[in-house]
Amino acid sequence: MGRMHADEHAIDTTLVRRLVRGQFPRWADLPVTPLASGGTVNAVYRLGAGLTVRLPLTAGGAGDIAKETRVLDGLPAAVPAVVALGEPAEGYPWPWAVHGWLDGSPAHEGQDAPARDLAGFVRALRARPAGGPPAFRGQPLSTVDAPTRRAIAELCRTDEPFDAAAALAAWAEALEAPQWTGEPSWVHADLMPSNLLLRDGRLSGVLDWATAGVGDPACDLIPAWNLLTAATRHTFREAVGADDATWARGRGRALSMAVIQLPYYRHTNPVISANARFVLTELGCVPAP
Repeated sequence: MGRMHADEHAIDTTLVRRLVRGQFPRWADLPVTPLASGGTVNAVYRLGAGLTVRLPLTAGGAGDIAKETRVLDGLPAAVPAVVALGEPAEGYPWPWAVHGWLDGSPAHEGQDAPARDLAGFVRALRARPAGGPPAFRGQPLSTVDAPTRRAIAELCRTDEPFDAAAALAAWAEALEAPQWTGEPSWVHADLMPSNLLLRDGRLSGVLDWATAGVGDPACDLIPAWNLLTAATRHTFREAVGADDATWARGRGRALSMAVIQLPYYRHTNPVISANARFVLTELGCVPAP
């Protein structure tokens, strides 16, 4: 697999060891192990048994380090704590962070995921007091209309099985749905399966909070299509309390993410590209065999 981004910095175990040894000597003797991840913003390494090291891959991701230090407590799933912030060194040009380790296995699309747990988490986050930074995907869908249509056109030029007419129809339906007129609510904005940890069949942790903020709650409905199947999707919708308009916008958000991700990551990130294909299948945008 090649690099995901043209401007991606080279990161390996040796670099991580040097950074940790130079700035946090108390952890210098802990083993450093790369973690398989579908993440697109950070390289992630396990440090000993109780820590992880997260290093932005590009300059664009470096600004997320400060956002991850926000503490969101009182949620029905664990959130990783930032235990140390590192500085540029050893030829690595950006800030980086050490997080606490959370036990659990990443969710994967199509599994029998705990739909009610997930809905409870979304509702609890939404119920937090108003006020906060704008969420990364909290704006109206119209703000991503142009890149979504470009991505649909790009997918048509690949060998991916893809029904562009179905995608465009679903996208038009989402754009026509009434916009959110309530107070901006807290959302995670990136509830991809790899950011959801499960333990003993329950939701145990939620990772990657750089995108969190306030905005349209529809963006936290994306697990209905990137994780769940028809068998549990209705349960999630009922438990989360999504009206028709919010559900339609959530469906559109899931579609937009999938069509943008697939052509970009199809040769470099098998986790993200597989998930995008799953979403498009669940949305009926893949031709029947």
